[in-house]
Amino acid sequence: MKSIKKTLVIGLGLIGGSLALALRKAGLGGSIIGCDRDQSEVELAIKIGMIDHGSTRAEDWIAEADLIVVSVPVIAMESVMMQLKPLLRNDTIVTDVGSSKGSVQTSAVKVWGGLPANFILGHPIAGSEKSGVSAALVDLYQKHKVILTPTQDNNRQAVSIVTQMWRSTGADVLTMDIARHDEVLAATSHLPHMLAFSLVDTLASQDESLEIFRYAAGGFRDFTRIAASDPVMWRDIYIANKPAVLQALTEFEQGLSRLRTAIEESDSDAMLGIFTRAKAAREHFSRILENSAYIPMQNKLINYRTSPGNALSGRIRVPGDKSISHRSIMLGSLAEGVTQVKGFLEGEDSLATLQAFRDMGVVIEGPHQGEVTIHGVGLNGLKKPAGALYLGNSGTSMRLLSGLLAGQAFDVELTGDASLTKRPMERVAKPLREMGAVVETAEGGRPPLMIRGGQALKGIDYKMPMASAQVKSCVLLAGLYAEGETKTTEPAPTRDHTERMLTGFGYEVNREGATASLQGGGKLVAGNIDVPSDISSAAFFMVAGSIADRSEILIEHVGMNPTRVGIVNILRAMGADITLENESEVGGEPVADVRVRSADLKGIDIPQDQVPLAIDEFPVLFVAAACAEGVTRLRGAEELRVKESDRIQVMADGLQALGIQCTVYDDGIDIVGINAVQGGKMTGGRVHSHDDHRIAMSFAVASLCSEGEIFIEDCANVATSFPGFVELANKIGMKINVEEA
Repeated sequence: MKSIKKTLVIGLGLIGGSLALALRKAGLGGSIIGCDRDQSEVELAIKIGMIDHGSTRAEDWIAEADLIVVSVPVIAMESVMMQLKPLLRNDTIVTDVGSSKGSVQTSAVKVWGGLPANFILGHPIAGSEKSGVSAALVDLYQKHKVILTPTQDNNRQAVSIVTQMWRSTGADVLTMDIARHDEVLAATSHLPHMLAFSLVDTLASQDESLEIFRYAAGGFRDFTRIAASDPVMWRDIYIANKPAVLQALTEFEQGLSRLRTAIEESDSDAMLGIFTRAKAAREHFSRILENSAYIPMQNKLINYRTSPGNALSGRIRVPGDKSISHRSIMLGSLAEGVTQVKGFLEGEDSLATLQAFRDMGVVIEGPHQGEVTIHGVGLNGLKKPAGALYLGNSGTSMRLLSGLLAGQAFDVELTGDASLTKRPMERVAKPLREMGAVVETAEGGRPPLMIRGGQALKGIDYKMPMASAQVKSCVLLAGLYAEGETKTTEPAPTRDHTERMLTGFGYEVNREGATASLQGGGKLVAGNIDVPSDISSAAFFMVAGSIADRSEILIEHVGMNPTRVGIVNILRAMGADITLENESEVGGEPVADVRVRSADLKGIDIPQDQVPLAIDEFPVLFVAAACAEGVTRLRGAEELRVKESDRIQVMADGLQALGIQCTVYDDGIDIVGINAVQGGKMTGGRVHSHDDHRIAMSFAVASLCSEGEIFIEDCANVATSFPGFVELANKIGMKINVEEA
């Protein structure tokens, strides 16, 4: 904004006045001129230093201004534009603050015949019940959203300058289509204000209104606080944004009618469904505001700064198994009856699956401290979601849901974040198409996926080209809806949680060697599920306890499914001191406490039959290899190339940055260890996780054998698979500091 020598603010109310103060504080905007129809407000603004000059006549200043901010009610926009038109320079940038962008655009078309290239429509999402110059706040826009709605005809430099202006106030600037902006604001701002005004007006008109207000609880005061806003302003807003407001009101009335009917009929299930969905949505909304939800509102960069650790000790329990948590929601939703889940992983991936089934009409209570209650709707009870199912970063959710949704009667789109949209999905789309499903992918066989409903599926005998539990599960879950028998044969063993859990829900699954099969047309019966701790999460501490000197830790209640214990088998083959205690079986899944002590690790050739059993744990196994004596060789692991990142290359790059010798192959890697037990150390340094949670956590573990700090970039997605990782790691003696960029 260095080229802006004079800024004209037309309308010195709360919004315009606060902007003037913020620009003054930031030292931007040059000389600030203010105009308002009330001369006393102009004089007050000059007196308190809000503006340099001003008057009631905007036309006296228009030709001088490099930047003009129109901060008047939307109903007055057209008259201000008429003042601007004959005096406005071609290079002057204009923006506004109106909450209805469609009406402002319409006014511009009337005045100019179209929206001028330098007129950038904007709307700050901030305010208060007070108005006028005296109500202005220099920090009003701090950590608030400002929505810009640029058109394709707008000057890009003008958009950039307006964006910079708002960011200088501390605001987070977003862009949105004009029509979408008006729809969103009608639903999230205009409708709530309308309801508050209406409720207070209705109660005030009753004979005993004084008593009603006297005994009103805090909830009533919180909800109706916005009814103290400026009535004239809101009248103007409802006139300006009438179509979108009326549409939002119609949708609300329909929802209210459904609730009324449920109350009239004492339909407890319907009421519980409405209330649980509302509670979940409110909690999700809160997480968005805290920047911790799996639907991102803005990019938040988190880095780890890790220091060489001391001896590790303690007893910990890592979060519930993600694979089992996913499947408990899926099968519990499709079962008949109520399923109680304990130990559910409240990570972003699992929550994405849970939300998807809520969006398809399933009543789910919780999660609360790992407990979830699922009111199953049966195999054919899902309902078409209102929009696309957003699955965040969860490849498991997308691949398994593809199988379940291939047999539904409705069309559904599956989408996710930027990372997920890079993941290959043809591996599940291909067998589903062979079964008769209609699955459309984006370019390169990647998300989003469109699954067309109403298809008649037929069972297939699918020989899997590569070992993948997700592909196997996808085909078997589609087989629930297929005519005849569905078979999968895998080239190497993979995790069998789906087969075990289907059996636990009363659905017969036959397993003979590498082949699993089931008949379509059965049913699932609800039951109770106790989710064991995730061995993939425990793996970080198994390696940490092995490579840190003089260490001993106990990891409780870890799932020891035979198809998941590759991490234990490989570490033991390297010489790790790992013992299993309190072995038992819970819900068909074997569990045990895992005791890990420091050990002298040796490099090995990793057996290829163990590769599918440890596919998710290889990033941290690479760290174990780097700390071992000798060379560790891995082959047959090409699937690591298509995880959240290319885990072979990304780990190799990071290890090499820390002084570790690596040779990369198409399907594996050779790693020359530093022999940590003999005092060998990594150099420390800077590595990048490439937005992959397992990479980030693995390099945090590597700091236990480094001679200096390891700075790990882009760690925000650790919450995807392991909420509370940093706290647990530091509890047993690691040293991880979280830094927000």
